[in-house]
Amino acid sequence: MTEYIRGLLEAHQVRIYFFAILSGALLGIAVPGTGALEAAINPALAVMLFATFLQVPLAQIGIALRNIRFLTALLSTNFIIMPATVWGLVQLLPDDPMLRLAVLFVLLTPCIDYVITFTHLGQGNARLLLAMTPILLLLQMLLLPVYLSAILGSEVSNLVQAGPFLHAFVWLIVIPLVLAAITQFIAKRTRRGDQLLEWLNVLPVPATALVLFVVLISVMPQIGDAQQAALSAAPIYILYALIAPLVGRLVARGLLLEPAAARAVSFSASYRNSLVILPLAFAVPGGVPLLPAVILTQTIVELVFLPLYVRWIPKLAQVQSS
Repeated sequence: MTEYIRGLLEAHQVRIYFFAILSGALLGIAVPGTGALEAAINPALAVMLFATFLQVPLAQIGIALRNIRFLTALLSTNFIIMPATVWGLVQLLPDDPMLRLAVLFVLLTPCIDYVITFTHLGQGNARLLLAMTPILLLLQMLLLPVYLSAILGSEVSNLVQAGPFLHAFVWLIVIPLVLAAITQFIAKRTRRGDQLLEWLNVLPVPATALVLFVVLISVMPQIGDAQQAALSAAPIYILYALIAPLVGRLVARGLLLEPAAARAVSFSASYRNSLVILPLAFAVPGGVPLLPAVILTQTIVELVFLPLYVRWIPKLAQVQSS
């Protein structure tokens, strides 16, 4: 039963996400006082990441770390080549420090949630990528302040305080990961624990949809003032969406990855961590509504690109393996 529900949710997840975005946006506009729901974003994110980490066979993280070619391709793509690409793309933006900060926030942080399912849809090695999610999340939290300082200079990067990063590290990485490990431990040793885990494995799509809904309903009352900034960022996001899979393909080809692993690298390069990065954006003084609006624009662009990626990225991997 749980497998059927999970399969159904995953098969229709893009429709579910767009419904969550649309309903959250409409309610945020129509119902007064929904901005107060901003406080619910972090708890919703914690649930989403707990659900994501539950999918990680924690014992396989060590196996994934021993896959040196995949690890090299994944980390060099996400933390060396794509940041250099993003630096070039932000030069095309208007000289508005807050706009550039918003774009950098989202494009410098690789996705660790729905990219797993999208990788599976695109015939990539989703389990290998899934095992790397805690590493990807930890590295982006550590490196994002470094990238922001290098690209924007200290004047703007000083707006990004250490406190929210530490808070995000504890509540979005440590606690969900520990709870997921405890749940897996119990599930292996008791029948009831195993049954509980089966039902919890249904959570990823609903939890992600909940985050999208809560974010939109809380941000929409203020988002009208940031429409121009969001429209300015959209062409950059489209350029990124076209470039990223090709970068993943080239890196994977250079390291002679097998096709499924190569597809995983391309998907990882293409999808960004917009939902998890939002609490950091909310913590920037004077960042609302511009930063959330610009970040959420990227979410919409990458979801629109999904049908193209599911068809295109497998063909890229076939080309590189031929």
